[in-house]
Amino acid sequence: MRQWSGSRLSLDYTFQHHKLAAYYAGDPATPEAWREVIARVQTQPRERDRMVAILQAQLEQRQAPEQARAAAAKLADPRTVAIVTGQQAGLFGGPLYTLMKGLTAARLAADIETQFGVPCVTVFWNHAEDHDWEEVASAWVLDADLQAHRLTVGGIEGDGHIPVGQVHLTDDITRVLAELDTLLPQTEFTADTVAQLRRCYQPGTGMADAFGHLLDALLGPLGVVVFDGSDPAAKPLASAIFRRVLDHPGRTRQLASAAGEALVADGYHAQVLAQPDGTALFSMVGGRIPIRYRDGQFFVGDTPVEAETLRADAEAHPEHFSPNVLLRAVVQDTLLPTIAYVAGPSELAYLGQLKSVYAFHETAMPLIVPRATGTILDSASLRFLSRTSLELRSLQAQDEHVLNHWLESQLPPTLEQALHDLEHTMDERMGALLAAVPALDPTLDGAVKSSQGRIAHELRGLHAKVITAAKRRHDTLRRQFGHAQHLAFPGGHPQERVVCLAWFMNRFGPALVPRLYECLPVEGGKHWLLQL
Repeated sequence: MRQWSGSRLSLDYTFQHHKLAAYYAGDPATPEAWREVIARVQTQPRERDRMVAILQAQLEQRQAPEQARAAAAKLADPRTVAIVTGQQAGLFGGPLYTLMKGLTAARLAADIETQFGVPCVTVFWNHAEDHDWEEVASAWVLDADLQAHRLTVGGIEGDGHIPVGQVHLTDDITRVLAELDTLLPQTEFTADTVAQLRRCYQPGTGMADAFGHLLDALLGPLGVVVFDGSDPAAKPLASAIFRRVLDHPGRTRQLASAAGEALVADGYHAQVLAQPDGTALFSMVGGRIPIRYRDGQFFVGDTPVEAETLRADAEAHPEHFSPNVLLRAVVQDTLLPTIAYVAGPSELAYLGQLKSVYAFHETAMPLIVPRATGTILDSASLRFLSRTSLELRSLQAQDEHVLNHWLESQLPPTLEQALHDLEHTMDERMGALLAAVPALDPTLDGAVKSSQGRIAHELRGLHAKVITAAKRRHDTLRRQFGHAQHLAFPGGHPQERVVCLAWFMNRFGPALVPRLYECLPVEGGKHWLLQL
């Protein structure tokens, strides 16, 4: 079952791509676009052997599955291309859409390899240099009654100021895991799920490392290579980009801002509004501090720094630098032979601002493929939606308005007609009385209107009582409505954006990834209702 979904930009990108062609590298719906991007990426020089060594070292350190290691080795072949996606290092794997991004990329890589006869590897970029701790420190799970609970790990020094890749879990993670164990509905998979999470999320473990370990376990058997983007060993491969930014301060921002303004002029929106003095770089010395340029002077935070000092540092110590959102994709696609990036809705929008940025940094821009989007429902919820013909999104409001409207439409025709006729007749008769009274006594006008209001109020109350009686007769349906509502929109938010992977691991066990891989459609522009 499918439902249409997406912003105007994402829908136009999928179904009327010509409207947005100026902002992207090509239309992923056309084979010609794939052939062109494969050729561009294969001819771009890059240090493949060094990148493979970096990947293999990370995978070895995390003891990743052999399938992932074999896939990484394929990147040494100059013919090999990559499908890339990525996400921040969320607690317990982050929300469901994290897994959906990885599976969309893996499915796409397999299709490209078959259709175009080129070796194609899936890489999941772990955004370990982000420093938005609040966004990754919490996870939501549903209890046995499908009530949503937020779990948050605390006691972290430097959280919010240093990159997530440098944040290490404290003993508080033990408390959070115990709370998780208590909240999860008990299934045959609960013990194994909690044990696996305890192996990944241990006191002293880096938050990004824990996330990487979990993704290795889930996606590694499919040959997905998880890459920690904060690895200092990879920074020399991006040093030329850092130096170009410092040689042309503000140029990256200007190009992205101009594209954003053009998108707005075309009736869309600019996802990223760059700071007027932004350079698109952070300093990693003592945290993750923005590097700015104004009035001919560089600043690291509020501290002025000589241009030559920064340039020399970028040459000798590229690990001291980090790209911001406008530059990260360019760094990623310089390090990797990326022919397509699997993007969420916000990423799709901001990547539309970067075509000129890619060109300025002499890097081939990949195609952008929207990630698959869906809601996993059980058979009872799917039967409810099928029986009522309600759209999934109608369940998002956290009340029973939709159910009441549907129940009203199910009233026996004679009863519904009787109520309608009564209301119509009363309106008609009271209208006639209002017209006749002034001739007798104008002062009675207010009394008639007051009586009309009371009668209308009584009729509405009678109507409500009829609906209540219908709801009593449909208690089972009412429970099904609440069940589907809580499962699909916990707290009023889409399931895939709230409920963390741990909950789905607990519900479906080892079958979660292979079953979702098989049934998840990757056709863009639609939101899918899934039953595993």
